[in-house]
This record gives sequence, C-alpha cells and structure tokens, in this order.
Amino acid sequence: MPNHSQIYQSKAEQYELLISKQQSLYDTIEAIKPIQGLDVIDMGAGSGRLTCILAPKANSILALDESEAMLKVAANKLQNAGLQNWKTQVADHRTLPVANCSTDLIVSGWSICYLGSTNVENWKENIHQVMNEIKRVLRPGGTAIVIENFGTGSKTPNPPNFLEEYYWLLENVYGFSYKWIRTDYTFENIEEAEGLTRFFFGDKLAEKVVKEKWVKLPECAVVWWLNV
Repeated sequence: MPNHSQIYQSKAEQYELLISKQQSLYDTIEAIKPIQGLDVIDMGAGSGRLTCILAPKANSILALDESEAMLKVAANKLQNAGLQNWKTQVADHRTLPVANCSTDLIVSGWSICYLGSTNVENWKENIHQVMNEIKRVLRPGGTAIVIENFGTGSKTPNPPNFLEEYYWLLENVYGFSYKWIRTDYTFENIEEAEGLTRFFFGDKLAEKVVKEKWVKLPECAVVWWLNV
C-alpha cells in the first residue's frame, strides 16, 4: 500500500490530479448546512478539495493541514480563482490554532481517519481530542461535517475494517448522524485510471481497475454530521 504521508508531503500535485477526477461535494454539504456567509474551517484540507468549492459562498475559510506542500496547491487554486476570504495554516487536528466559538462550520474530508484507524496507537484518545477541539471552536448552532472512506472500488458500502470502530464512536459516543453517498472517480482513459489508482490506492485495486476496465472507479463515502 502506498505511503500516504509521503504522498502528501512530496507528491501533492499528483494527488491533486487524482482528486480532480471526483465529482463536487458542494451539494452534499449545502444540503446539511447552507454555506452562504459562514465562517468555515476545513480540517485536513489537503490540496483544497472542499476548501475551493466552499470558499466562493463562505464569509471566510481557514484551510488546515499537516502538509505544507498540499496547502500550497490549495493556495494556488484559491489565488487563481481570485478569492481573498481564505487563509491556510499547518496544523494538527488535535490542537487547532483557532479561538473558542469562532466558526460556524467545520468540514473534514478523508482526514480524521488517519488518527482514528485501529492500526494507530492511542487512536481512541486521538478521536477524543479531535472531537473536543471541534466542539470547542464551533459557535452555538454550528455544524461539523466529516466525510470518510466507505469503500473504494465498491458500488455499495464496504468500509475498511480498521475504521469501523472509529465510525461506531462517531455515531454512538459523539452523536453524529450519517448517510452514505457515491464519490466515483471518472478518468480520461484506462491508462490514467490504472496509473492514478496505483499511485494512491495500490497495486491490488489498480489490477482490479484493469480487469474490470474501470474508466469510472466506483467509490462510496460516508458523510457524518453533528449540530452543536
């Protein structure tokens, strides 16, 4: 399996090419919390998958990520769009550099999972710290929306087993509601599909892409949300 930490630090542009093949999640987020005029934090913003679609409607948006390289890609996209209501900052989910009760919406896409995998030491404490930070910085009436993997290469939900306990905690301990959606990747051709899949998801899925001739790679995601 590819090392995602290394990818985020040294191959941010290639990662951005991969996620550019996904459909926008704007409507999914808007249906939970209308964006117009909100102060927003994107936790684990990466190359700006969510930041860039929310910024045009938000009052302000702060993109946080551990990878400076990824944030540089996001910043370039925001600058090219002529937007000025944004900031980026390197940060850890467990210690957000943000004042209490200072934001209306927190979004986090495919990011908290890296702290909540059962393969990670102290994962439960990690999630406890992240949830405390989310609740600390949200204003009364604010909302957190967390999007995570529910099965890449699957047409129906097939969550990774190392994330199932984290998901259980979100629902049963922290009070999140959820639904699942499709977040398929649509590539230009089978060569691009194989190359980008192998780059990020590894050989096993890439071989399946070739076998199934998947120019459109099916993926499920789970959308969690909590109103405070």
